[in-house]
Amino acid sequence: MSLHVTEKDHILGPAEAPIEIVEYADYQCPYCKKAFYIMQDILKEQGDNIRFVFRNFPLEEVHPYALHAAIAAEAASGQGKFWEMHDILLENQRELDDAHLIEYARIIDMDVEKFKHDFGLESYARKVQDDYTSGEKNGVDSTPTFFVNGRKYEGNWTTAEFPEYLRSLLP
Repeated sequence: MSLHVTEKDHILGPAEAPIEIVEYADYQCPYCKKAFYIMQDILKEQGDNIRFVFRNFPLEEVHPYALHAAIAAEAASGQGKFWEMHDILLENQRELDDAHLIEYARIIDMDVEKFKHDFGLESYARKVQDDYTSGEKNGVDSTPTFFVNGRKYEGNWTTAEFPEYLRSLLP
């Protein structure tokens, strides 16, 4: 697996966008929450200029709820609710135990019984593991990690430097 984006990825924005951002993130990581709000602003500002791809990279050693949160997001994708779950997990990352994951499924209007069943499916856990393995192969060692047009972004994503860099890539 590589950075090559496939139909298995979670994607916002058009395939023909001049900028493709692949983010590896952990739902329990406080830096990922900050990156979530920064990316929301960038996506609003840039619109169709950006194709944003999210991949799971749960750091279980430091974030004990990150893996289940990632699986919950993947299970939500089975009901077409990935981005809704993605957002609510990052907005509420201090409460990611299983009881809260079920409550979030209810809040975003999922079939909760189906969600509970799907949460236990091997395919969703495997998707999280595939994302993680892809991250390892691409040199991800912390979250969030961004790749812009296939190259690891080494600059400061927490300041104006990141959106300025993205604007510099536009034709």
